[in-house]
Amino acid sequence: MEGHPEDPKTLLADGFEDAFVGYGTRFTHGVAVYSKRRCLDVLQERDGMSGDEALEFFNFNVSGAYVGEHTPVFLEDEEYDDPDF
Repeated sequence: MEGHPEDPKTLLADGFEDAFVGYGTRFTHGVAVYSKRRCLDVLQERDGMSGDEALEFFNFNVSGAYVGEHTPVFLEDEEYDDPDF
């Protein structure tokens, strides 16, 4: 998966391809956008974590990892009804 089509410096979250929603902009910088709910699903399914373990890991190691102005953003979508979302 390549970075933002208009900003090649965009960073992607490794291992969370299934949670990728699209691209956005933070001020003037392109950023990748991920579904928080899907990220938690990935951690539970791929890594066998419980819901609490996945949330703690996600908050500290994924959304809490600032790696510069092109750091991905995570959509707060904890509840959704469409399984194909």
